[in-house]
Amino acid sequence: MGDMSNSDFYAKNQRNEGNHTAGFGCSVMELRSLMELRGTEAVLKLQEDYGGVEGLCTRLKTSPTEGLTGATTDLDKRRELYGKNLIPPKKPKTFLQLVWEALQDVTLIILEIAALISLGLSFYHPPEDTTGASCGAAAGGAEDESEAEAGWIEGAAILLSVVCVVLVTAFNDWSKEKQFRGLQSRIEQEQKFQVVRGSQVIQLPVADIVVGDIAQIKYGDLLPADGVLIQGNDLKIDESSLTGESDHVSKAADRDPMLLSGTHVMEGSGRMVVMAVGVNSQTGIIFTLLGAGIVEEEEKKEKKVKKQDGAAAMEMQPLKSAEGGEADDKERKKVNVSKKEKSVLQGKLTKLAVQIGKAGLLMSAITVVILVLNFVIDNFVLQKRPWMPECTPIYIQYFVKFFIIGVTVLVVAVPEGLPLAVTISLAYSVKKMMKDNNLVRHLDACETMGNATAICSDKTGTLTTNRMTAVQFYCADMHYKEIPDPGALPSKSLELLISSISINSAYTSKILPPDKEGGLPKQVGNKTECGLLGLVLDLKRDYQPIRNQIPEEKLYKVYTFNSARKSMSTVVKLPDGSFRMYSKGASEIVLKKCNRILNEVGEPRVFRPRDKDEMVKKVIEPMACNGLRTICVAYRDFPGVPEPAWDDEADILSDLVAITVIGIEDPVRPEVPDAIRKCQSAGITVRMVTGDNINTARAIAIKCGIINPGEDFLCIDGKEFNRRIRNEKGEVEQERMDKVWPKLRVLARSSPTDKHTLVKGIIDSTMVEQRQVVAVTGDGTNDGPALKKADVGFAMGIAGTDVAKEASDIILTDDNFSSIVKAVMWGRNVYDSISKFLQFQLTVNVVAVIVAFTGACITQDSPLKAVQMLWVNLIMDTFASLALATEPPTESLLKRRPYGRNKPLISSTMTKNILGHGVYQLVIIFTLLFAGEKIFDIDSGRNAPLHSPPSEHYTIIFNSFVMMQLFNEINARKIHGERNVFQGINKNPIFYSIVLGTFVVQIFIVQFGGKPFSCQPLDIEKWMWCVFLGVGELLWGQVMATIPNSRLRFLRRAGQLSQKDELPEEDVNEDNEEIDHAERELRRGQILWFRGLNRIQTQIRVVNAFRSSLYEGLEKPDSRTSIHNFMTHPEFRIEDSTPHMPLIDATTDEESARINRKYSSQPSSPNKNNNAIDSGINLNIDSSKSAASSSPASPLHSLETSL
Repeated sequence: MGDMSNSDFYAKNQRNEGNHTAGFGCSVMELRSLMELRGTEAVLKLQEDYGGVEGLCTRLKTSPTEGLTGATTDLDKRRELYGKNLIPPKKPKTFLQLVWEALQDVTLIILEIAALISLGLSFYHPPEDTTGASCGAAAGGAEDESEAEAGWIEGAAILLSVVCVVLVTAFNDWSKEKQFRGLQSRIEQEQKFQVVRGSQVIQLPVADIVVGDIAQIKYGDLLPADGVLIQGNDLKIDESSLTGESDHVSKAADRDPMLLSGTHVMEGSGRMVVMAVGVNSQTGIIFTLLGAGIVEEEEKKEKKVKKQDGAAAMEMQPLKSAEGGEADDKERKKVNVSKKEKSVLQGKLTKLAVQIGKAGLLMSAITVVILVLNFVIDNFVLQKRPWMPECTPIYIQYFVKFFIIGVTVLVVAVPEGLPLAVTISLAYSVKKMMKDNNLVRHLDACETMGNATAICSDKTGTLTTNRMTAVQFYCADMHYKEIPDPGALPSKSLELLISSISINSAYTSKILPPDKEGGLPKQVGNKTECGLLGLVLDLKRDYQPIRNQIPEEKLYKVYTFNSARKSMSTVVKLPDGSFRMYSKGASEIVLKKCNRILNEVGEPRVFRPRDKDEMVKKVIEPMACNGLRTICVAYRDFPGVPEPAWDDEADILSDLVAITVIGIEDPVRPEVPDAIRKCQSAGITVRMVTGDNINTARAIAIKCGIINPGEDFLCIDGKEFNRRIRNEKGEVEQERMDKVWPKLRVLARSSPTDKHTLVKGIIDSTMVEQRQVVAVTGDGTNDGPALKKADVGFAMGIAGTDVAKEASDIILTDDNFSSIVKAVMWGRNVYDSISKFLQFQLTVNVVAVIVAFTGACITQDSPLKAVQMLWVNLIMDTFASLALATEPPTESLLKRRPYGRNKPLISSTMTKNILGHGVYQLVIIFTLLFAGEKIFDIDSGRNAPLHSPPSEHYTIIFNSFVMMQLFNEINARKIHGERNVFQGINKNPIFYSIVLGTFVVQIFIVQFGGKPFSCQPLDIEKWMWCVFLGVGELLWGQVMATIPNSRLRFLRRAGQLSQKDELPEEDVNEDNEEIDHAERELRRGQILWFRGLNRIQTQIRVVNAFRSSLYEGLEKPDSRTSIHNFMTHPEFRIEDSTPHMPLIDATTDEESARINRKYSSQPSSPNKNNNAIDSGINLNIDSSKSAASSSPASPLHSLETSL
């Protein structure tokens, strides 16, 4: 499909080759072949054929400085000739394709076949004379002509209900796909790019860029089209998405001016002229080769592979097939992207579904076998009838009926509503999260967020407003606590300060007049620079004239800001031929490089180390302690001859003259402290990771409530952090990391690698029994690795670079921390919605399966007919999943701890409810089944022959069953044992409309359903009884709420992810699932043995504690006879991963307390059957995520292996 549209594109392009250029000096093909060149080759070609970049611009009728005029006719002509900046999207699946996919469901296929056989046989009439006696009981009810005629109804009804199920599923898939596309296009529209048109710099949606546009590129951009560099400052590009090479490529107009779409700007800035867009750009060409509609791509989309590394990050936003955006197929073949581990919920659900499926299959098989045996024995053994050929169809009809009953049991047992509930719940949440400023890019991120235990947040813009204003500064030996009158400053200092700020900041940073009257001026570009430009305006001066005097192309050399330099410098050539470099950056970094400072008359004086120390103490620290970010501005003059070696950066950036130190305030967002309090009460630790000075960071952290006075916490900077976590060789050690991260609250002056190391260290840590689930916020290009590594990466929608957005799972459209708290609430809500649905669903399943099974075995016929079961299944699965999955979240969700990865999906409260309600329903149904005819004084419906008319008796059973489900649906709204099940029901219109709707349809089915639904109309009294039995569910629910959970210790483990399940490699162990009894006993023996060892160990630890105090200063006897020394001996230590217990000699009191706590907490056992769960011994194998350290490494384990 994709190929078609692409070839149309080409046809068009080829056609246009004819009239060559339609007035432009280059054809599409010329430009395309030009873009395939690299390096000096490209420079030569440009010079020879086009007369350099200027010549190229002239041919493309554009100006390198002023850009295109922006006239619509001109733009349209360019689009027609050179194509639009879009890649034609893959066609969506049609509704019919989705229907076909829904039909592939195995249970449905079995049902269809059974229904067709039943249909076929119902039209067969045996010869008149033989029917009566010879086939005996088999033909019992077939006397009534009209009844025999109606035999086809059951088959037809089953087919009809199958059609219903298929249509509902297909419709859900279709709407999901539609939503996904909507989301996709919204992400695409959000991406804008800076382009010069008619001398004005404007932000354009990427799709509107045309060939000939002059685009301004800067650090963090994802290039939207191919182009040639006109002028660049220190530009470095990451081309790994096209070439697979991870080294950054340095670009310059005279060396390698070719810029390709889909690559990332890692450093510097510049301007380029756009040469190729859409399908003609390099990325577009790759897409075309892929045919943009490859089938594998679909399958990959279904796996929702999350990009693992930068090399596979070619998921281009603008040039995205409107598909799920898995654009990096070429890359995927090159870089083997490991599939991201299943989200917690998916893992648990898959496991649960498999467990239920197996049980259902077993039950249905037994049902069929019992029915068939019963029939055969009864007819051919007890009544000694011969098998007559003419009776065969009648017998087959019976067998088909039994088969249908069996399949129905299976259908009811398998909760196919589960995937539906998950999808609906996630899709609903994602839609609603949009309103809460969360743009979710990967569906499962939403649910993972509910399990988050740690959030590592940036400071600037996330916790603060990102509206920088200069409030204090030190200049001319004076510390001004507020901005002074410009007259108070020496004119020389003032001039230097103004020029330095105006020139040495990106020309894209500007302060514009406010949008609304009386509003604050608008800050565009880098916010810190805007704060400095604001200072220029506060000093009653203007930066624009200075910039006009020295336009960007006249800047001699620019050292752009990056996380390693933490400063930015710009060199300009002065009229006398000498050079002046202006520098600005983090105060402690720039001050180190200064050896002079401007005095009170604006003349440089010596600036000694002790002056620096005093400056830090008297000026910088007080500013930082008020939460101000301190920026130092400096300059240096160079002679014109000989020209300095600009590439020797260390030498150039030294011997500076300090002009001023400015304190910039970035106020904390008013709603943040409250949001952080909510996180802390929800059991989530918030850590601040910032590039700022440690004092500034600490001050802001206190304002936010991340640290509270009197708590035991760590605030350290990147240097100290690395000193603590790395060994002598400079490698990060998990053991050291585990000593740091639990108390760490603020990490200041941190580099992106520190952020990545911290996230990885927390995720890989095995010291807590639950693996930590970490969310990270980031906005810079360099945050990409950390965002990818985290379980959930949040990128900033406003301040974030394209690279950060690419790596993230959720985009915060308002850059606000409190939106993260909303995401946590929604994530927990998804989890709870699914638990609610499960509680409801499993009650229905348990009851329906038992009823069908026992009924079939005792009365040879299921009390609930196939069609009735399908109706129950349809309402209970599809509608209930809609009703329960769309419950809005409440604040109370934030009052509990995260569930964690190992908690079973079905809590003990839920188990209690499922079993309790199951018992209630079964008692009622069996009472009705075996004594109903006496209670209501009606004919019994048991043992009815084939094709007999529906009985009132069975109708009452069916109706009561549905009524009980309806009222139990209300009970299922609460899963934590709350008493008020109606709380907040009015906030969920979907819920009550579905319950009422189902009720109305049920009335119709019973009163007018007749033969297809096997129903007999009921009078008002019987209806009242059915409803009364249903309402009994609510009362019974209150009874259940009073029973304490502690009474129900059993059945705690359904759908639990034991720690083994977290290791993806463990899929191999599928067949070891069933452990036989002998093995179980063996394990019990092992456990007792370990328990003994454990005691010995504790005793040894005590002995050693004494011993170490005895042997102070003495050499310890290295006897390997003591069990302890035997274990700590190097050969038995598995070096690769963290030992669970510190070596015992070195144990401090605090650590031994931790060990004892750890051993006393009840862990999950390593075997899948969880039979040893109450032994209270820590045998769990903490699977840390890295495959390397998945070896258990406690000394205890090494002992066990050695023995």
